[in-house]
Amino acid sequence: MSEDAATLKLNIKALIVFRAVFVTLLLGSSFLLKAGYEKFPYAHALSYLIISLYALTIVYSLLFERIKNLVSFAYTQLVLDVILSIILIFITGGIDSWFSFTLVLTVISSSIVLNKRAGYIIATLSSILYGVLINLQFHSLLPLSSGGIAEMKDYLYNIFIHIVSFYLTAYLSGYLSSRLEKTTQKLEEKDSSLRDLEFFNKEVIESLPGGLFTTDIYGKVLIFNRAAEKITGVQKDSIMGRRIDEALPFFEFPFVVGRREKTIKVYGAQKVIGFTISALRDISEKDTGFIGIFQDLTQLKRLEAEMKQKEKWAAIGELSANISHEIRNPLASLKGSIEILKEDTIPHSKRRKLMDIALKEMERLNGIITDFLTYSRPTAPEFKRVELHGILDETLEILRNIEQNKGNISIKKDYSGNLEVNVDPLKMRQVFWNLGLNAVEAMPEGGELIVSTISSDSAVEITFKDSGTGIKEKDIEKIFYPFFTTKEHGTGLGLAIAYRIIEEHEGMLHVNSSPGVGTIFKVILLKTDGKP
Repeated sequence: MSEDAATLKLNIKALIVFRAVFVTLLLGSSFLLKAGYEKFPYAHALSYLIISLYALTIVYSLLFERIKNLVSFAYTQLVLDVILSIILIFITGGIDSWFSFTLVLTVISSSIVLNKRAGYIIATLSSILYGVLINLQFHSLLPLSSGGIAEMKDYLYNIFIHIVSFYLTAYLSGYLSSRLEKTTQKLEEKDSSLRDLEFFNKEVIESLPGGLFTTDIYGKVLIFNRAAEKITGVQKDSIMGRRIDEALPFFEFPFVVGRREKTIKVYGAQKVIGFTISALRDISEKDTGFIGIFQDLTQLKRLEAEMKQKEKWAAIGELSANISHEIRNPLASLKGSIEILKEDTIPHSKRRKLMDIALKEMERLNGIITDFLTYSRPTAPEFKRVELHGILDETLEILRNIEQNKGNISIKKDYSGNLEVNVDPLKMRQVFWNLGLNAVEAMPEGGELIVSTISSDSAVEITFKDSGTGIKEKDIEKIFYPFFTTKEHGTGLGLAIAYRIIEEHEGMLHVNSSPGVGTIFKVILLKTDGKP
């Protein structure tokens, strides 16, 4: 059965019930109480009419489930209701009857049970039959008294008023009925959409690969999906409606909003879970509870540990290769010089030159080992409250006079604010020296180095900006690796040491470079009252 047929069937059933109630309350009470009974011209006929209406109601009820054409069945009932209403008006006084309003009720019923068109049809039928009844009464063709109304205009006005009321009732009831039908249809569509949305949301929540739960403001569990059951080993039925920390103690309540990781034990096995707790709010931004999303990170952590181990061994291998390379070069020069000196066949002047080369290579070898030990076995920083502008000034003055600076590099300062922070002054001097030397060596043909500082309430920034050759994009991520260098005589430890020192100070070292344009190194240190 279609939805429209079901609605019509329900409306017809309501009409039958309404008719029975109306007969019982209105006509039955008038018959039993004898209210105005003596004024009715054919009062004795009222009982027959009531019996007829009850009989018709019984017949309608018996035929209700057997009738296939429900529309015709409804029209038949409404037409008979109009005819019976006219009979009721006739036996209760015609123009003087108290029950002419029953026609209005029938018009309303037709609009509700069927549609607006049916309302106009029943209004038309009511107008015709009522007009005929009153006209016959006026012309004394029916055995009814006029009740003191004798003039033609009074009869016509009465008919006019009733016809207008019938059609107005048909219009208004039809309009309201159609509006109600449209509203009901929209509500049903929305209800269907809401059911679909609810089903979709439920399916989405249950299909999530990660665990999800929601609680009310008191921590009682409202939603607990399948993935949450699998990860925690707790069944939904045993946790729903309970405070979450009673069943899952690692979800401590009251919640601390944010992300964290915990190690839990499920069926004797340890699992690492990462979870995020956030507030659950309604459309008015009022807190209504909490939502938690969590994942099983056990396998991921295992893979991360394996990757770190592999990266560690790879780094050790690369570091060993770089150390071997850096040490082998000066050793080769040293060995060659000593072998030639051992022959004792070269002139005295060349002998001295070879000795200088040997000493220089030994010094270079010592520098490489010293830098490597500085990187691999750093000493603990000794923090002091210092003003960094003084250290920067000393560093820049030395840079102006080093061998690599041939006098064609302009070094400028752009200081602002107070750079008083807790640092190890010796280590920070080494950072500034390494960054400054790196900038100078990047400008073999000359250029400009600008050192600027900025101070805020929470941090200080020191920037080294050069106009050198720049760093290729593919090399940016490697410049802080030990022994990585693109210079002919560099060891590749200067920037690595600087990065490690800044890490020890819980600061940050950023680099931004464009080949042929220059490079910017930015040191950021937090202002703290004590040791970082």
